[in-house]
Amino acid sequence: MHSYEQAWDLVCEFVKDVGLRRHMLAVSAAMGFYAEKLDQDVDYWEIVGLIHDFDWEIHPDLDQHPIKGADILRERSWDEMMIRTILSHYSEGTGVEREEPIDFALLACDEITGLVIATVLVRPSKNITDVILKSIRNKWKDRRFAAGVDRDHVTEVTADFSRVCFAGQLELWEHIGNVLTAMQNKAEVLDLDGRLATT
Repeated sequence: MHSYEQAWDLVCEFVKDVGLRRHMLAVSAAMGFYAEKLDQDVDYWEIVGLIHDFDWEIHPDLDQHPIKGADILRERSWDEMMIRTILSHYSEGTGVEREEPIDFALLACDEITGLVIATVLVRPSKNITDVILKSIRNKWKDRRFAAGVDRDHVTEVTADFSRVCFAGQLELWEHIGNVLTAMQNKAEVLDLDGRLATT
């Protein structure tokens, strides 16, 4: 299996946008959190989270992403199951349905990280450790804030994740709290430890 370092090299090769890199690192953090919770392979889940959007900058539309990205991964002998999971995060375009716990986790962790990051970046401190769940809940209600985050979609894919992996017991706000915690644990990696307040 490719290592996390190789995954990061892949991201750096194809992604120059700092915000997109941060998104992928955030999803990776959330995936690692859930892998541990579900007694899965943490490294594997983190790598899937890290590379899931690696081709978005070169294929910035859903006619190509992630299908053409999958071609690049195959050319480079990446794990076929990883590729299948990445394809499943856009089933509508790829025809690859979500089947495994990791598939449902990826989609549930994907979009919500955008709302968490946006909530941090509007704070003067730019420090994720200052963010509480109530802050995100308030931003959630204002659909003009981080308008690209489809609240209905997040609710739907979280419910699917809950049903498949937690017997329906994972509530939306517990999930968002878990994602926040996972990202707080990686504040430095995400550059959300206050350093952006000084730049």
